[in-house]
Amino acid sequence: MEPRFLLLSDVATELNVSDSQVYHMVRSGELPAIKIGGRGQWRVERARLEEYIARKYDETADWVQSNPLVDRDPE
Repeated sequence: MEPRFLLLSDVATELNVSDSQVYHMVRSGELPAIKIGGRGQWRVERARLEEYIARKYDETADWVQSNPLVDRDPE
């Protein structure tokens, strides 16, 4: 069974980005997370990560629709 909550380093691995990039995403509110424990360690719920990924797919699809490739004649 997969854990419900992930370390930021686990999220970074899942997204294939740096730990600092995930930290920035969490601190900016882009990726929902909670701060737990006496030392205030960040955790991201797996369901929230999956929602984030789905949202990014939707945003990317919208961007692609708004920015179509332009066929260029290679002359």
